[in-house]
Amino acid sequence: MKSNYKIAIALVAGAAIGGAAIQGLHAQAKPAAYVVAEIDLSNPEAFVKEFAPLAQKALATGSGYKAIARGNKTVSIEGAAPKSRIVINHFDNMDEALKAYNSAAYKDARKIGDKYATFRIYATEAVAP
Repeated sequence: MKSNYKIAIALVAGAAIGGAAIQGLHAQAKPAAYVVAEIDLSNPEAFVKEFAPLAQKALATGSGYKAIARGNKTVSIEGAAPKSRIVINHFDNMDEALKAYNSAAYKDARKIGDKYATFRIYATEAVAP
């Protein structure tokens, strides 16, 4: 009878370990996401002063948010360089990026940003390591 308990405990433990491993694999399944914004500024000073701090704060609520590039200097390697300001942000995954950009806080910030700029924003998934 004791060996039956040992087998039952081993089966339960194996199932628990297997379940934990599957959860770990699912968590790793989503690649990071990069959001690229091309921003045509009509009033750079007001944009930086009024919109940028609000937008950064709103986006920082997203999981894994990190600003990768924020700048005015863009150099063309091939083809015409964009005339707009380029911003690249990192998020843990696409879901987090979309959640951050669709948040009420970001949409409120964009009402201010839209006064001083036009935006083209898109997201792409990172290459799996």
